[in-house]
Amino acid sequence: MVKLLTLEDGEKAVRLAREAIEVYLDERKMLQKRLDGVFAEKRGVFTTLTKHGELRGCIGFPYPIKRLDEAIIESAIAAAVDDPRFDPVRLSEMNEIVVEVTVLTPPEKIDVKPKDLPRHVEIGRHGLIVKMGPFSGLLLPQVAVEYSMDPEEFLSETCMKAGLPPDCWLTGAEVYRFEGQIFKEVEPGGKIEEVDIKSCSV
Repeated sequence: MVKLLTLEDGEKAVRLAREAIEVYLDERKMLQKRLDGVFAEKRGVFTTLTKHGELRGCIGFPYPIKRLDEAIIESAIAAAVDDPRFDPVRLSEMNEIVVEVTVLTPPEKIDVKPKDLPRHVEIGRHGLIVKMGPFSGLLLPQVAVEYSMDPEEFLSETCMKAGLPPDCWLTGAEVYRFEGQIFKEVEPGGKIEEVDIKSCSV
C-alpha cells in the first residue's frame, strides 16, 4: 500500500515546486534542495501550472523512477519551460500562476477484455495511460472531472493524447490506471490545500 502524503507534506511539495521554478527562471540553476520522509521515496509526480484558470504547463513522471523531491523539482521546471504547447514561463508571470502538484500511485495494467475497460475506470479516482507501439499518452484523474467525461470518453481522450485513434482502447492498446493525490495553491504563492477531485465543480 502506497503511503499517502499529509497536508504538511503536500504544502512542502507545492512550495518546493514553486521555489524550483523561480530559482531556475531567475538563475538558470537546478534547485539542489532535498527533503526527508516521503520525499526520499521514489514516486511518480506531475506539476501543473495554471494562469487565470487556464493551463500554462503540465509535465511529470508517470512512473516512480526518481526520489519524490527530485521528481518535483524536475517536473516543475519542465512544466514552466519545456511544455511544447506553451511559450516558456517568465519569472514576472509567477505572481499570476497557481502551482499544483499531483503525486501518483504506480500505474497498474487493467487486464480485462477491451469492451469491459470502462467498468474498471472510476471517474474522480483514476488517471489513465494508454500505450500502443511507440505511442503513449497520459491524462491525470482531475482531467476527466474538469471536462465532465464518462469512462468511455476518458479512454478515448487518452488515446488521442497518445496520438492514436480514439477507439484504440478497443483495438488492442494497453491501458493502465493510477491514482493521484493533488495539492494546489488557493492563489499564486498563497495557502495550499489538498484537492478532492470527486467534489470539484465542473
